[in-house]
Amino acid sequence: MQKKPYQQRQEEKKGKLFQFQIVTVDVRGKIIKRTPKKARYQTEYLGKGVTLEMVYIPEGSFLMGSPETRRYNDENPQHKVMLEGFYMGKYPVTQAQYEVIMGNNPSWFKGKNRPVEWVSWHDAVEFCQRLSEMTCITYSLPSEAQWEYAARAGTRTAFYFGETITSELANYNHNHRKTTQVGSFPPNAFGLYEMHGNVWEWCADPWHENYEGAPTDGSVWEGEDPYRLLRGGSWYDFPSLCNCVIRSRLTSDFRLNSVGFRLVAFSAI
Repeated sequence: MQKKPYQQRQEEKKGKLFQFQIVTVDVRGKIIKRTPKKARYQTEYLGKGVTLEMVYIPEGSFLMGSPETRRYNDENPQHKVMLEGFYMGKYPVTQAQYEVIMGNNPSWFKGKNRPVEWVSWHDAVEFCQRLSEMTCITYSLPSEAQWEYAARAGTRTAFYFGETITSELANYNHNHRKTTQVGSFPPNAFGLYEMHGNVWEWCADPWHENYEGAPTDGSVWEGEDPYRLLRGGSWYDFPSLCNCVIRSRLTSDFRLNSVGFRLVAFSAI
């Protein structure tokens, strides 16, 4: 039997292929293009019939933050970040996943396939620690740079499908009055779902007022601020708060029914 080329073998180590479709919209939010895509993922079995899908995010670089013409002060200076490849949750952590690992479900809007919410930053970190101990794979919250890179998926528009957002593309602005099941809206080009809206997602980084002195390698930017970063907007928020660059913050012990989290890992499962 003929051996597979080295590059092909290395790609296959990153996981199984899955196919999906991304959409592009015009300025009015009308879908003008549908494009088939592929990505690789790994599956972790958590127990009780519950699994975790982690999508491989390829190495690359991007401009983090906003250009001067359309930014808040905390989004500058725009700067280039280069990242190694990593894995990221295909969806935010669900209530079923959280309950298997933590033994409870604190969410307001119950549903095993809805994102877990009403979790503090400390709750999310504890989940990562318990999951890491169980699987011998190091799981963590994403750095802010990893989150934005993954959300953009190679785009430079406000949202990964274009410059505007509609209720067909994301859950925001009370359109659904609560969280929706993960996977309900189109993914981005990396194969990640609901990076806009549904729930805010905790990042590992403490709050910094702007990007002066920020790491350029995608690592967590350490600091002493008691606030922690949130990204992505939620079911409750205006569309302007759900774009790729908007930054928010809460104290690490705060809980809301619009805040959840998503996982990252560097090694294959």
